Amino acid sequence: MEQVIMNKLGYPILSTLIIAPLVGALLILLINRSHEKLIKSIALLSSIITFLLSLPLFTGNNFDKTTHKMQFVEKYDWISSWNIAYYIGLDGLSILFVLLSTLITISCVLVSWNSIKTKVKEFFVAFLFLESAMIGVFCSLDFFLFYLFWEAMLIPMYLIIGVWGGPNRIYAAVKFFLFTLFGSVLMLVGIIVLYLHAGRTFDILELMTKTYPYNMQFWLFWAFFAAFAVKVPMFPVHTWLPDAHTEAPAAGSVILAAVLIKMGAYGFLRFSLPLLPDAARDMTPVMLTLSVVAIIYGAVICLAQTDLKRLIAYSSVSHMGFVTLGIFSLNVQGLEGGILQMLNHGIVTGALFLSVGIVYERTHSREIADYGGLANPMPLYAALFLIFTLSAIGLPGTNGFIGEFLIILGGFTASKLAGTLSATGIIIGAGYMLWLYQRIFFMDVNKKVAGLHDMNMREIITLLPLVILIFWIGIVPDTFLSFMHESVNHLLERMNAGNHEQAYNAANEIAKYIKEIF
Repeated sequence: MEQVIMNKLGYPILSTLIIAPLVGALLILLINRSHEKLIKSIALLSSIITFLLSLPLFTGNNFDKTTHKMQFVEKYDWISSWNIAYYIGLDGLSILFVLLSTLITISCVLVSWNSIKTKVKEFFVAFLFLESAMIGVFCSLDFFLFYLFWEAMLIPMYLIIGVWGGPNRIYAAVKFFLFTLFGSVLMLVGIIVLYLHAGRTFDILELMTKTYPYNMQFWLFWAFFAAFAVKVPMFPVHTWLPDAHTEAPAAGSVILAAVLIKMGAYGFLRFSLPLLPDAARDMTPVMLTLSVVAIIYGAVICLAQTDLKRLIAYSSVSHMGFVTLGIFSLNVQGLEGGILQMLNHGIVTGALFLSVGIVYERTHSREIADYGGLANPMPLYAALFLIFTLSAIGLPGTNGFIGEFLIILGGFTASKLAGTLSATGIIIGAGYMLWLYQRIFFMDVNKKVAGLHDMNMREIITLLPLVILIFWIGIVPDTFLSFMHESVNHLLERMNAGNHEQAYNAANEIAKYIKEIF
């Protein structure tokens, strides 16, 4: 069966999206660093153009929602001797994250307008390079190309944290680098094994047509897990995230929370489930357990935080636990809820980090105790922060409710215990978010915030698109769910078509391989 639908638009839209930020970065490199306003304007214009170029993916009938096949496909021979191709395309599992990447980048440029004061030229070059790599990850249909984009993201993010971050930026940047690199190396080993076993091809769609022995699936699942779990981040390999978020500049925290950590969950969807269906199905109890632990652990830890960014960072551990719970529920509700919640988390947590960046620019403090009564001098800011808070706790009518409802429904279908325990995370989440809001915006007005001015037009424009999406998804969720229906159904068909022979016991497998090695 033909697996792709060639590009309907008549021009290479995905390549255009990947190249557009690089063109902006190149123009900035040609400008003298003293022209900071021009540099910022080019970065903003480049991000806006890239976003506008991505809109045809979603408008009209350009994307066919009635098929699971890859669309907007481009394929060109690259390194023929190794069967490596420049091969890109989108389906219902990836298309929404291209939109998220292009939209969030605009907000990141705007929030950095005044907050980045040193090496401005280098900062925006790194950010535009990062945007190009993010889009490339979601579009890649060649494993070699995917790995290049995956690693390419690591470089600018490392620099954004290590050069423009807080006092402990070097520690946070190196920790982020080492955790991510370790997982990526194991994933590279898994990619090479697949390449050799499948007849020397990196073609992801071709690899999905093949069946792999259970022993091989088992070890490949954990090799990919090392890369994707770190990126999510799943418990217990999450410890780099709070440090990275705390030390990163506002834009770094936003892009990390909104897009980069989604790539781990995307990896599970794109590779672990369809390529390794038997191992993924048999490892479901482990993955559900780790997800529930992350949900509850992350929520409880939030109650003890005194730093705004660390609280939001640990809330990401909890919220991404919901995402992996939905994915490994292995049913329609859980998978669609998990994908939608990836989008929701990117919107809401990105908005919360943007909000922290806005007020940090005024106070230069992230300590919750330094705030109090902020609703008095900044009422508009308080109103928008309330919307983001209510979305984060899953209030009906907001995007958070739709995603969490579908995930808990899918989780309960897969495991009543997992579904019940995960629901406690929502209760704890409501507790820490509402308590945070009370401490920041109500109570006595802290003298440190008494004279602050409310949001300016640039800051309002930064947050307004995210507010619109919160209510759009919350009220008309099928606008976004409709993109993923066919791809999710096809993924489940692939899972159910796997080998249903009795699975090996994991402990026995490990013992067997250790015996063979020694």
